[in-house]
Amino acid sequence: MPHATGDDPVVTGHRVTFDDGAHVRTIRTRVAQHLVGRTRELDLLLAAVAAGRDVLLEGPPGTSKSTLLRSITAEWGIPLVFVEGNADLTPTRLVGHHDPARVLREDYSPENFVPGPLVEAMRSGGFLYVEEFNRAPEDTLNTLLTAMAERRIAVPRVGTVEAEASFRVIASMNPYDTIGTTRLSTSVHDRLCRLVIGYQDAEAERGIAGRRTGLESPRLLADAVALTRATRERDDLRQGSSVRGAIDLALIAAQLAAIRDVQLPAEPSVAPPRGLPEEYTDIVLDAMLLALSGRVFLDETLETTPETVLREIWQDHFLLHPAAAEPG
Repeated sequence: MPHATGDDPVVTGHRVTFDDGAHVRTIRTRVAQHLVGRTRELDLLLAAVAAGRDVLLEGPPGTSKSTLLRSITAEWGIPLVFVEGNADLTPTRLVGHHDPARVLREDYSPENFVPGPLVEAMRSGGFLYVEEFNRAPEDTLNTLLTAMAERRIAVPRVGTVEAEASFRVIASMNPYDTIGTTRLSTSVHDRLCRLVIGYQDAEAERGIAGRRTGLESPRLLADAVALTRATRERDDLRQGSSVRGAIDLALIAAQLAAIRDVQLPAEPSVAPPRGLPEEYTDIVLDAMLLALSGRVFLDETLETTPETVLREIWQDHFLLHPAAAEPG
């Protein structure tokens, strides 16, 4: 990271000076090569971390939160220290512990301290990325509050750990999943900038699916993305699938086509035309059930199954919509 200002680290992380704006723009250009779309989100996240801010990325799974962050740290040359938020993430696991065997031989000392991800990120000037942030216990989050507020933490029998200038805390959470989560306190929200990241548009998701799968079938990619996006629009689904479902759907369908010796249609349109070969649409249905049935979550008040809902979406896409678009 470029040279930073002399900000009081008790108030903020170090900011990138305006003199280094050209460097940040160069990073932005290089990071954009790893992404499909996300221009606005990239600008906002880069601006936040360059301003010395810690950030909460809020959005459903499969919306490029991790990809965005990994690309920034890779191009900026900053370590990315990953930790998963869950009930087992205690303050000791986060900060570190003394090696029990060495303690028995040597007693407690800074030399036999095994740093946890927080101390590792602070010492290396890395980004501490806490995924599923709202699943971590409250006392663990309080440990992070100290690190964010003061850019230093006191470790018993080790001393004070001072964070390097480029240290940041980046958290992510899925606002639609409330099972096993805790409500974040106002103290947590007060120390984090919040960037909401939603699903991208259909064109961007087709681009992502094409890049991730390497498939050269516009028909299959368009169908996989359209079917997956339709799961997010159903009233009987509490949560639909991310673009990861479209990627798996397309890959599985392509393999099924090879196994069953079925030719993928050459029709390049985004909307499904009438009269697509039944052997192709059957393959897409099988791939859809396999790829998406575990990724969609039903409204708990309804008595139905994921397979039933997915079959209805498949029928709408391949039968009803083309018929409505070309009546007669």
